[in-house]
Amino acid sequence: MVEKTLNGKSEDLVADNIQVIKDCFPEVFSEGRIDFNKLRTILGEIIDEDEERYNFTWWGKLQAIHLAQIPSVGSLRPAQQESKDWDTTQNLYIEGDNLEVLKLLQKTYHSGIKMIFIDPPYNTGNDFVYPDDYKDSISNYKTLTEQESEDQYPLTTNTETSGRFHTNWLNMMYPRLRLARNLLCKEGVIFISIDDGEVGNLRKLCDEVFGEVNFVSNLIWEKKYTRANDAKWFSDNHDHILCYAKNKEIFRVKQLPRSDKQIAAYSNPDNHPKGKWKATPLHAKSGSNTSPYTFRNGVTWSPPAGTYRRFNDESMKRMEENDEIWFGEDGNTTPSRKSFLSEVKEGVTPVTIWPYKEVGHNHEANNELKELDMAGVFQNPKPTRLLERMIYLSGVEDQDIILDFFSGSSTTAHAAMALNAKDGSKCKYIMVQLPENTDENSEAYKAGFNNICEIGKERIRRAGDKIKAELTEKYNEQQGQMLVSGGEEAMNPDDLDIGFKVFKLDSSNLRKWQPDAEDLDASLFDSVDNFVEGRTELDMVYEIMLKYGIDLTLPIEEFKSGDKTIFSVGLGALVICLDNDISTGVANKIVELKNELNPEVMRAVFRDTGFKDDSAKTNTKEILRTNGVDEIVSI
Repeated sequence: MVEKTLNGKSEDLVADNIQVIKDCFPEVFSEGRIDFNKLRTILGEIIDEDEERYNFTWWGKLQAIHLAQIPSVGSLRPAQQESKDWDTTQNLYIEGDNLEVLKLLQKTYHSGIKMIFIDPPYNTGNDFVYPDDYKDSISNYKTLTEQESEDQYPLTTNTETSGRFHTNWLNMMYPRLRLARNLLCKEGVIFISIDDGEVGNLRKLCDEVFGEVNFVSNLIWEKKYTRANDAKWFSDNHDHILCYAKNKEIFRVKQLPRSDKQIAAYSNPDNHPKGKWKATPLHAKSGSNTSPYTFRNGVTWSPPAGTYRRFNDESMKRMEENDEIWFGEDGNTTPSRKSFLSEVKEGVTPVTIWPYKEVGHNHEANNELKELDMAGVFQNPKPTRLLERMIYLSGVEDQDIILDFFSGSSTTAHAAMALNAKDGSKCKYIMVQLPENTDENSEAYKAGFNNICEIGKERIRRAGDKIKAELTEKYNEQQGQMLVSGGEEAMNPDDLDIGFKVFKLDSSNLRKWQPDAEDLDASLFDSVDNFVEGRTELDMVYEIMLKYGIDLTLPIEEFKSGDKTIFSVGLGALVICLDNDISTGVANKIVELKNELNPEVMRAVFRDTGFKDDSAKTNTKEILRTNGVDEIVSI
């Protein structure tokens, strides 16, 4: 049995990186520190000491790196009243500064996210730029969202006259991308939407964070279907979507399904036993063989000038013997190969230009909000078809997690639910959004939305209900048809998850995890009763789960031992009792739960000051130890 005190900080990324170096090069450590001279010797010629080497840097970059490495002492507080299907949903909606939230997610979701999409501020001069505080990010966040009165960091725009127009934006993006990369699984992929203004800087930034070898593509989305004749130079009709893999050698782009038009190109006029086929050329643009080939029917074929034979003599002979060469219905057409639908790839390779006819445009995105009676409440949303395309190509499957930490109007959540309804899968999402206040003159404010998070949550509610209603209608229709003629059953609407758990970024629920550096004496006295005033036991339970790295969607059950409450997380994997005056009766109840639930591993968490006395504390631990509880944690 292990006894320990739970650390109130988020994942320490510096310590993790040091451990990686230690695992690879243990010989470079001396007295617990890295000997960089030894490390340089081991790396040898890989080190580049040329001061004029290619490098991407800007003012504040080192601080941005440091900012990503500072552990968070914040927490995520549950907001059940603002959630939907709290007890059953696997989806999360998190309100807060995404920098702090990404830090808090590091333990639980490290290498656990399949696909990330973000639509960050485009840095047009009117976008809000997060003025990150290098000392106290939680306090900064509360000031920005007007939860605290001191107006040290007013909401501002990043104008070109600011003097550091591009660097301000880079300093905002860099630490967030570094943290996001940690969350991607080895097959994971990230898509980032951007315009021409910062696409060059974003490409360099992502090359550094994800590695230029992991660049997959710069996708061009046709966002408009009309021409702006009043444009000064060119009508701006596209955005960029940069795609980077966690590991390009492992990531695979899923093939797009063939369209009806593409399938219609295949036929079987000669009743070939392999089925439908289409004629494809025997020549190729590259190669070395230009010699003629004579078929058994006497036809001699040579590749056209400037091209080469695609197949050698042996392959040509085998195709001819298997009746896989087509000479036309009259036998006089230039010979070609029969490419069978049964033998080609299941889908088609996606291209880098995405026309609006395939993935939607800005006007369509606004109409989608209009259909939900939310017209005009959000500026420049993305169409769900665009997000569906990215999710599909990412190969997202059952139980995979999608993350959007600039979630805006929650198009990503909308698209995830729509895809689940279409293919019967159960992918999950995590939306993260700063609760930025809406302008009092905006349509959103007039419609009753005080901040962007309220817009996003309401969209998920309405979109989910709409998708489920449509699926129910389709399901009922198919059920009736199956009684008559059989067929494949559609997804049961009851299996569609249209809920979400809301959590809100806040300071820790424990005083001792956030001491006042200027008044440590008072902080020590506060630790006698170390819960922050106004916080609930459920607040603390979720903070423990977060700091322990436990999925926030796992079920939580409550059990009683007299007047004491025991929370069981994940069917007994973690049990928590935060009451005061705890005696051995709580320990006996935990042992009873262990025998009943039979978890592979059980950890027990208590408030450090919660035991009735030292004797009760010792006896409780001894009972748990002798009954196989793996770990006892004090907070």
